[in-house]
Amino acid sequence: MARTAATSKPADRATVDRARRIYRKLARAHPDAHCALDHQGPYQLLAATILSAQCTDQRVNMVTPALFKKYPTAAEMARARPASVEKIIRSTGFFRSKAKSLIESARGITERFGGSVPDQMDDLLSLRGVARKTANVVLGNAFNRNVGVVVDTHIKRLAQRMGLTTATTPQKIEPDLMALFPRRNWCMLAHLLIWHGRRHCSARKPDCDHCPIRSDCPQIGVKS
Repeated sequence: MARTAATSKPADRATVDRARRIYRKLARAHPDAHCALDHQGPYQLLAATILSAQCTDQRVNMVTPALFKKYPTAAEMARARPASVEKIIRSTGFFRSKAKSLIESARGITERFGGSVPDQMDDLLSLRGVARKTANVVLGNAFNRNVGVVVDTHIKRLAQRMGLTTATTPQKIEPDLMALFPRRNWCMLAHLLIWHGRRHCSARKPDCDHCPIRSDCPQIGVKS
């Protein structure tokens, strides 16, 4: 049985309507929103997402060309020496743990899934270094499957600030967002929130005066 996000109380109609307006406004404001991790295919996206933990997408994109040139497939990564991988990915932080996750997840893909990244949540979660956030990234962007909503630190901040959740953990924030938005929008919702956070709603100094969703945002926690 597939592991699912924690259940959430049904959202009230007013909050659902406001959430849908926010989505439409974000889509108009950021029509270029997309996955910021450079990749070609599910394996590269999985590896890049593992590397993105506690690291910027920009830094990951600087590292992955050399990584994928040397290890273009899961089968080749599965045979890699840790020291070799660590040298390439050192600048992403936590490089020893990430190298181990890259190599062992690649072995799992090769030995248990015929060399192809699986497209089921439980199968992805069985791989080292893959938690629900990473699995949602891969399922949504590589397989066009909206199984859940990615919740990283940026999405957590914006969801709370916009009054879309009162939860404080990704495990509880995800089902709150799933209850507010149609399934077909779950993957794009994450992109829109991330891009909006970069362009308008930064952690320290959000540009509320020029925000396209200002009329629908309670600005929870924003210092005036």
